Amino acid sequence: MGRLVAIKAAALFDGVSPDPVHDPVLVLDGPAIVSAGRTAVPPDADVTDLPGATLLPGLIDTHVHLAFDAGADPVATLAARDDDAALAAMTSAARVAVRAGITTVRDLGDRDYLSLRLRDVPGLPTIVAAGPPVTTPAGHCHFLGGAVDPSPAGLRAAVRERADRGVDIVKVMASGGTMTPGTRQEIAQFTTGQLRVLADEAHRLGLPVTAHAHGTGAIRAALDAGVDGMEHVSFWSADGVDDPGDLLGRIAASRVAVGVTAGVAPIPGVSPPPAVMMRMPRIIANTRAMYDAGARLIIGTDAGIGRPKPHDVLRHALAQTSMIGLDAVTALRLATSAAAQACGLGHRKGRLAPGFDADILAVQGNPLDDLSTLHHTQAVFTRGTRVL
Repeated sequence: MGRLVAIKAAALFDGVSPDPVHDPVLVLDGPAIVSAGRTAVPPDADVTDLPGATLLPGLIDTHVHLAFDAGADPVATLAARDDDAALAAMTSAARVAVRAGITTVRDLGDRDYLSLRLRDVPGLPTIVAAGPPVTTPAGHCHFLGGAVDPSPAGLRAAVRERADRGVDIVKVMASGGTMTPGTRQEIAQFTTGQLRVLADEAHRLGLPVTAHAHGTGAIRAALDAGVDGMEHVSFWSADGVDDPGDLLGRIAASRVAVGVTAGVAPIPGVSPPPAVMMRMPRIIANTRAMYDAGARLIIGTDAGIGRPKPHDVLRHALAQTSMIGLDAVTALRLATSAAAQACGLGHRKGRLAPGFDADILAVQGNPLDDLSTLHHTQAVFTRGTRVL
């Protein structure tokens, strides 16, 4: 039997409480947490002392694309790679994430189910995988291999294929997107009825569904269809951003998890596209309105889709949520305990508590006061194994 590990630090944020534990001892038994709090170091435990550090649950990015390399043209780069090269690049991307303390990622769109091959690889984050997103012929991200006949039979077959492959969640492109020429973010790709067929089949097979939904029509259709989550929810229109109207209350009442797309790493000479910058004030205002209405928000970054979206961009995203009025504790909850619940892992991820996975981030300083301390990583553990 292995020996217990006791981690000593200056403070501990458990993923839920706004009040940190000072001078904590976090005790691990292999991959699980045994105790967390102001307790004595067990006799004969191996001690890791991190003076001045704060312990947090490992961060969870609820929206990444490991297959995209965060380069100038991630679509073309992926297309030029065979599966072995793509898997090697995806492994490197996952290592970038885990070294930043991101110990769980939800991959919401890969090529040919490659992300499923990386699940449970030692030293990588826990990966919640969707496989290729379901889309229309020539629809958004069709090049990932998820284009389907949008008939009831075609949609059910697409869901069954994903279930047979062992995905954790079904991703559907309810609207178009900027990465795919010929599609538009404000235009819905599926009808409400089609999305309902897909959601019903997924739920019958025990799988949740999350919908990429920018335009108001796609957001409304996804809600009406009974999806479990929606990504972006920007209310994007052809010439700006729509007023959400009655959808604010509906989104809040539904308890659908809204994946707020946040996080831009500072890259000299690189800025978001003008179409995004022009719309950003209204998108921020609508996101704040959803939060004020009681919507269930989580933080996802879309890591990989461009140069400002490296696979450790979640550290930037949490500080940038101040633009929608979130304080540090709320931001950290959304990227730990709340994110774990949305990913179906709330029983074992996102908290530093007995019985939970020993996924731990230690940073120098106090992130509850200053989220920039997330860039000062001292140690990272995944399932009890120190990887940094």
